Amino acid sequence: MSKPHSRIRLSREQRYEQLVETAWKIIHEEGTEALTLGHLAEQSGVTKPVVYDHFTNRSGLFASLYQEFDNRQTALMDDAIQKTKPELELLASVIATSYIECVLLQGREMPSVIAALAGTPELEKIRNDYAVIFTEKCRKIFAPFCHDKSIHDAALWAMLGSAEGLSYATTCSAITADQAKGELFSVIISMVQRSYYQPDNAMP
Repeated sequence: MSKPHSRIRLSREQRYEQLVETAWKIIHEEGTEALTLGHLAEQSGVTKPVVYDHFTNRSGLFASLYQEFDNRQTALMDDAIQKTKPELELLASVIATSYIECVLLQGREMPSVIAALAGTPELEKIRNDYAVIFTEKCRKIFAPFCHDKSIHDAALWAMLGSAEGLSYATTCSAITADQAKGELFSVIISMVQRSYYQPDNAMP
């Protein structure tokens, strides 16, 4: 007669990863409204205090999901960049492709997470932190192709706005992934090309 399986004790990091994975599954199958800390505990086979210890409250849970998505997106993009030759069009293509594909990888769940966090300080902080990281990454990548080795802040933020808008339109099926990638590629190339002749105070 076989012995019953003993319950595996997970490390804090392993438990966090399990909770995050289960939370994404709940959102995918039941929607964001169903994702409460109590339901997450039930689906993960743990007590409520365990979940509260990791996330404190529901906003903290959604903030963690957003952060996990950003970390994953950054890692995938950095890996793609490292494998790309330092040429403008190749780098623009890999940035555009990586950005759109990372959003699609999470499907429709990501806009739902953002909507659930709308207006919370957690969302504002995470989005601002990621925006700074992404724009500075692009500044470092594309500055060598500019006449003065720099890109204006306004241009970088305009590019980020385009990336976010195109990603949202893709997840809503308003446009195709290829259209989004192509348009974002064009925005990046245009951003770099305009740096050749547009002074700091120039108007379009």
